[in-house]
Amino acid sequence: MNKYERSGFYCADCMEAMKEFPDGFFDLAIVDPPYGGANSDIGGGARFGQRFDRYKKVERRGGQWAERYGRKIVDWDIAPNQEYFDELFRVSKNQIIWGGNYFSLPPTRCFIVWRKLSISESFSMAMAEYAWTSFTGNAKVFECTPQGKQDDTRFHPCQKPIALYSWILGNYAKPCEKILDTHVGSGSSLIACHRAGFEYWGFEIDPDYYEKAKARLDKETSQITMWEEIKGEV
Repeated sequence: MNKYERSGFYCADCMEAMKEFPDGFFDLAIVDPPYGGANSDIGGGARFGQRFDRYKKVERRGGQWAERYGRKIVDWDIAPNQEYFDELFRVSKNQIIWGGNYFSLPPTRCFIVWRKLSISESFSMAMAEYAWTSFTGNAKVFECTPQGKQDDTRFHPCQKPIALYSWILGNYAKPCEKILDTHVGSGSSLIACHRAGFEYWGFEIDPDYYEKAKARLDKETSQITMWEEIKGEV
């Protein structure tokens, strides 16, 4: 019996979880896996097993995040191996993979660039991020600030704004599709799925991040429910 049969958010190893699903169960996987910049060779996560020695010394800066949130990126920044990508492509019909430039993935013309509007050239943070997609349309650029709204709870160094995921769902997902996120992190993707009415499965292996993301998601879902009750829709 598949213990993840019901849609929802689970504190679990995504590799173990994906084994529970049949081929092509998910319509779209939107994932943001660690690329291993802090403590491993990026080649360790290569799609076809290649090693890229010239990238060994890529650094992911995280001192301020460790100081502010009490967590070091090096603790969890381990790139997924080939088995992860094999399983991801097996259980999902289409994929959007943030940081796809750090892995050996097939060529794509339909990549996504997220341009961070508030980041200047002189700032240490990247001005943009890249996502690989399995789609065949034209490349697209989405622009928004990385911070999200002022009242958004921030606790993850790789936290992306809900607006980014809402835009992705609006452009790449169809109604009633099943969505997968293997590395939920802060929960932004699941909140966007909830707001848009998508059925989702999310997995986060780190208990601390899971509890914080779940609290953020629970707050969102309870607010929607209260509003619906006020309008008499429940």
